[in-house]
Amino acid sequence: MSKSPSASPDFSVREFFQRFPTEDACLEHIMAVRFGGTRFDCQSCGTIDATHHKLQKRRTYVAACCGHHVNPTAGTILENTRTPLVSWFYAIYLFCTTRHGVSGKELQRQLGVTYKTAYRIGQQIRDLMSKAQGFDALLSGHIELDEAYVGGRRSGKRGRGAAGKTIVMGLAERDGRMKAVVIPNVKKDTLRDVVLANVEKGATVSTDELYSYNLLTGDGYSHGAVKHGRKEYTWYDYERGENFHVNTVEGFWKLFKASVRSTHVQISGKHMQRYLDEFTFRASNRHRVNGMFDLLVGAL
Repeated sequence: MSKSPSASPDFSVREFFQRFPTEDACLEHIMAVRFGGTRFDCQSCGTIDATHHKLQKRRTYVAACCGHHVNPTAGTILENTRTPLVSWFYAIYLFCTTRHGVSGKELQRQLGVTYKTAYRIGQQIRDLMSKAQGFDALLSGHIELDEAYVGGRRSGKRGRGAAGKTIVMGLAERDGRMKAVVIPNVKKDTLRDVVLANVEKGATVSTDELYSYNLLTGDGYSHGAVKHGRKEYTWYDYERGENFHVNTVEGFWKLFKASVRSTHVQISGKHMQRYLDEFTFRASNRHRVNGMFDLLVGAL
């Protein structure tokens, strides 16, 4: 039977705190993710399937065979942190379960820490999301491309060529992964470099009518463009059997810009890529539930 729309979420706050009620529970989960549990080959003496016990009041496990110390948070964003691991896990949970992101002030209120600490936690989680994305894999299938201008309202020209805006480019697989990058301009060579670095040769590509995208056919892509200037937003190519539009990417930009205005108020161009990675991580893993949380913990 399908789940009722009014039912509680699959990974609710109540379930989160049942799963991670204490510091030790968080540490055990990190051990399970990084080492497969507390029984694994000793890194010091080489004993097979050695048992490791946790030291009291320390984030350290000790091998029963030789006393070798294993710190499960070493080399991660949690190394040497004085913030409780439960707070870190809850911050990661918030980033996974929201659609509009989490501001530094919201983390400050939720975690009961200083704004400086909350801001640092937020930025490190965004870096973790970027790491977990696995950007080495090229997008394939039918890809939508669209660029956008992000920034506050000001007098002067709007849209393409507007002053003081950060230019961003989105790439989305149909019913698949999403990527977004900051670009310096919308010239042909700039867009070509982004496409070649992120999209598999031979893929079908949908764009708007921007002239710079005309390069795609020559580079081995099957290209179709919608002409927004003529109020055209989708068209079906019967010869290729493809429906060309960029509605997926435009919907992503609508959500992203609304989130900037409401949740973050503004984002500087210096940190824009971090926020893009955060939103594309959620878009790419939107079908997961607690799996998105586990994916981030696994990327520690």
